[in-house]
Amino acid sequence: MIALINTMKAAEIAQQQIVRFTKLELAGVRGLSHDDKEWHVTVEMVEKKSIPDAQDLLGLYDVTIDEEGNVVNFERTMFRKRGET
Repeated sequence: MIALINTMKAAEIAQQQIVRFTKLELAGVRGLSHDDKEWHVTVEMVEKKSIPDAQDLLGLYDVTIDEEGNVVNFERTMFRKRGET
């Protein structure tokens, strides 16, 4: 199957929509892959700001986008402090 959206568009959609859905601040895209049907984008979001920044709480979200650019699923898969690896 030919992808209707490209890598950059998939990342852009994931970033915009996860901010819209969660009302959280975007920290960045951490991963992106494509299978026969969908794009899978991993996005990190700031769940809670702290001082110092190393104590911010971050959530890692997996966002699934279909070939037409629709978000079909998202879920938080991990939660951590910014300073932790």
